Amino acid sequence: MRAIPGAGSLRSLVQLAWLCLLSSVPHGGAKVLEKTFEEWLRYRDECLRRMASEPYPAGLFCNRTFDMYACWPDGSPGTAVNVSCPFYLPWFEKVKHGLVSRRCGTDGQWVTVNGSQPWRDYSQCEDELEVTAEEEGARRLMVSFKVLYTVGYSLSLLTLISALLVLTACRNLRCTRNYIHANLFASFGLRATSVMVKDALLERRWGVELVQVADWEALLSHEAALGCRAAQVLMQYCILANHYWFLVEAVYLYKLLIGAVFSEKNYYRLYLYLGWGTPMVFVVPWMAAKYLKENAECWALNENMAYWWIIRIPILLASLINLLIFMRILKVILAKLRANQKGYADYKLRLAKATLTLIPLFGIHEVVFIFATDEQTTGILRYIKVFFTLFLNSFQGFLVAVLYCFANKEVTGTGCTCPCPCPCSCHGTCCPASPPHPMPAGGAQPRISPFSLPSMAGEVRDEEEVAALEA
Repeated sequence: MRAIPGAGSLRSLVQLAWLCLLSSVPHGGAKVLEKTFEEWLRYRDECLRRMASEPYPAGLFCNRTFDMYACWPDGSPGTAVNVSCPFYLPWFEKVKHGLVSRRCGTDGQWVTVNGSQPWRDYSQCEDELEVTAEEEGARRLMVSFKVLYTVGYSLSLLTLISALLVLTACRNLRCTRNYIHANLFASFGLRATSVMVKDALLERRWGVELVQVADWEALLSHEAALGCRAAQVLMQYCILANHYWFLVEAVYLYKLLIGAVFSEKNYYRLYLYLGWGTPMVFVVPWMAAKYLKENAECWALNENMAYWWIIRIPILLASLINLLIFMRILKVILAKLRANQKGYADYKLRLAKATLTLIPLFGIHEVVFIFATDEQTTGILRYIKVFFTLFLNSFQGFLVAVLYCFANKEVTGTGCTCPCPCPCSCHGTCCPASPPHPMPAGGAQPRISPFSLPSMAGEVRDEEEVAALEA
């Protein structure tokens, strides 16, 4: 009886795919699946060549076959046939001495289950049950994280779009500070969009029904990965742009509070170059390195971390600069509050409010895990980092939009007046003679709102306060 090469069902291959994905949740299951499928193709080809070259025995026997899981030689009727566990299994090193078995019936047919599915015992080739349970728990945790950041990015995107509409629709809010806020909102929105688009492309790619081996080959081809690679590049660009608009916010506020009086129009174009142009300087070399050296899957796995540092170093640099500016600005605010603490019995509380307001604006929370790189974090520390990173990054756009648009008194107050930090700077016309913050009765100093910190520049120009800031 001659063999039918490749006879059987693809059910085993589908089950194997899920095992591969579940067994590699923290490390990029798609990459493991791709490598496993390549090894499976090599195992299949070797099996087919061996079946074609070996002579057939005389008499009654069970056909040699490849049942999509293992390669079976001809079997004698009424016996069990044992072969080694297939080498394409991701955990092969653990089970390389194990055996998988099938039974050859007395009628010269392989024993089946339910009349169609081949019976086999591959218990010795399975991964350890404890490891599988742990990995299933990790998979469920990652699914929960995905739901969390999807909700966060969706909420942030809706809020950011609304905030952008408010800033662009109200003519009285059109000044450099709010233009910078609008660009920061846009970078948050693009980041959220790119993450959700990438996830949608991955779900579409891995959610297709695979019936034939050709479907797997098409799924894992470079052409099929083009869409998710483009989404990956866009996402990395948006992440970098997001961090550099944090830096623009920090530089602008620093110049406003500490630097000399300057013309905002001369700097806004530089801010645009810094926020949107700088990321291109790093994303293009990273993209070239991935294409030439690691052109596999969706470019999400970093086998050579040197390529990852091409875009990681500028993020760390921007975060460190933001931290230094943040500390300097807090010193300025503290000096101002102390100089007027007679009118501010609760100045420490106001300093705390200003601090908590600046943290999301500058992205200072990024410093918490700045040195805990992906390759250095394992076990529970890795999951803690993933949770806080995903939670803060996904909801940060929502928080920034609320603090700097919907909770901003310039927006919620009547008139929507844009306070001018220096004469003749808003809309290209001179500001009114009246101060942007009315002076309370009795000559008391105006209350400092953490939501309008940039407008403090006009309040720190007199000689007494400059001396206090310089101290």
